[in-house]
Amino acid sequence: MKKPFVLIIFFLTTTILAQENWNQLIDGKLNSVIARHRTFVSIPNLPSDIQKMYENVSWVKQQYSKVGFKLKTLESSTLPVLFAERIVNPTFKTILFYFHLDGQGVNPKSWNQEDPFTPVLKEQNEKGDWNEISWANIDEKINDDWRIFGRAAADDKAPILMFLSALEILQSSKQTPKFNIKIIFDLEEEYGSNGFLSTLQEYKKNYKADYMIIMDGPAHNSNQPTLTFGCRGIASCSITTYGSKLPQHSGHYGNYVANPVFRLSRLLTSMKSANGKVLIDDYYKGISISEEVSNILKSVPDKKEAINNALMIFKEESVGGNYQESLQYPSLNIRQIETSWKGKELKTIIPEYATAHIDVRLVEETDGKIQLEKIKKHIKGEGYLVLDRAPTNKERLSYAKIATFKGDSGVNAFRTALNDPFGEKLRSSLTKTFGKAPVSIRTMGGTVPIIPAINELAIPAIIVPMVNMDNNQHNPNENIRIGNIRQGIKICLSLLNTSFNE
Repeated sequence: MKKPFVLIIFFLTTTILAQENWNQLIDGKLNSVIARHRTFVSIPNLPSDIQKMYENVSWVKQQYSKVGFKLKTLESSTLPVLFAERIVNPTFKTILFYFHLDGQGVNPKSWNQEDPFTPVLKEQNEKGDWNEISWANIDEKINDDWRIFGRAAADDKAPILMFLSALEILQSSKQTPKFNIKIIFDLEEEYGSNGFLSTLQEYKKNYKADYMIIMDGPAHNSNQPTLTFGCRGIASCSITTYGSKLPQHSGHYGNYVANPVFRLSRLLTSMKSANGKVLIDDYYKGISISEEVSNILKSVPDKKEAINNALMIFKEESVGGNYQESLQYPSLNIRQIETSWKGKELKTIIPEYATAHIDVRLVEETDGKIQLEKIKKHIKGEGYLVLDRAPTNKERLSYAKIATFKGDSGVNAFRTALNDPFGEKLRSSLTKTFGKAPVSIRTMGGTVPIIPAINELAIPAIIVPMVNMDNNQHNPNENIRIGNIRQGIKICLSLLNTSFNE
């Protein structure tokens, strides 16, 4: 009768010991992880080179099949989606993980190395310069502050290696994940994820899961384990105001023909206060910050002075009480202003038209189409005839104020509630592993192209970013900090040992 109890005690003891030995196990294989990362990053991953993309697919297939996954490609409207699945126990919950295999384009001349797809190991000197060191160093004592430079070294090949390495550690310890795993490897995330998004209806059964984890993007700049519960969406529009039908000489017609730039500037000024708050009616409708949410936003270890010093700004806008709170409201950003004159040299002319190109970062409570309608309504309220095209001659002679408005409702935001049981489980697990609660980001500022998939699958989704914030993502000299690889493997082990069936 005592035998089952003894087995349970043995199992629990083995599990606890295995968790305590994670650091040793990670240290023991870190050099081989780095070596494989070097090999992986050496395979160029630009979707324009289909052959190389398939080499990336083959590499992932080979590695993940060794840890119990069945992999197949799902046909799409462009490049296929690589899909992996491992059923640990049919009664367990299933988590769908998302990674992407492609990388941003490169301009080799802008990189401080010969080839962005030939990874280089570097260390920083006292002056802050990064100097190349031999790869032989990884067979000695590894410094967490060394970095590997190369395209996709961080975004998103490092997380793919971290997750794989955690799975291998479990396998070598004769342990299994506490849930079933499905994985999407997107081959075109950096270019809009059109292929993956085209598969949502046909392969919805394949993607069916209880929860979703997106392993992409950088951790909080404190470099602590981070859980991100949502991200902003984005809509865009342009507003054009008009002067005379053709550009006019400013000497002949200055003080007579109204300059469309001044008209546009007055219109834009009517939309936003001096302290940054949008003045358009109901722009923030439906948004409220509870005391509970406010406390979580304040708990994020942001330092206003450090942020402002890095940005070189004297004072921030007053939309939110702090940086995190400012991200909980839709923005109204003028990203470019242009006039009818496009030449390099200045000319003494009154432009024919002036156009403001605007982007609107959306939050969960806002819909792109509705926000654009609010902007359009505001323009009408300022006395403008609003068109979706250039005005006719008759309209020019009949109305004093004309504006052309063109909008794209874009993609809406997503957000999983901070107190969702899924997030609570992840938070609890990471707290136990690291002895400190992870940074919880309610909404990150950027937009990921797979938001339509998150909304379509209608399951709680959380982003678990693991690479260093200063990884130069999308830019020259992209890099991954060795210490983040080490920590990322431990984060993945913590997640894989989280039970969602209780």
